[in-house]
Amino acid sequence: MKKLEIKFLNQDGKTVTYSLEKPVEPVDPAAVKAAMDEIINQNAFTSSGGDLVSVKSARIVERNVVEVELA
Repeated sequence: MKKLEIKFLNQDGKTVTYSLEKPVEPVDPAAVKAAMDEIINQNAFTSSGGDLVSVKSARIVERNVVEVELA
């Protein structure tokens, strides 16, 4: 399953990560950046280290799990 991880810096200078499942692909970097900017402008989320103050990064993460057959 793929997830979109969006990363912000908070007032303490620490990274805060939010994961969104099943992102629309192909991912539009401009739309992601605009959404992240709006999250900051609206002060939509906070963290234990204070409000989100800047955009850090975004990435698509895909996790593959393969079961190992034990004899």
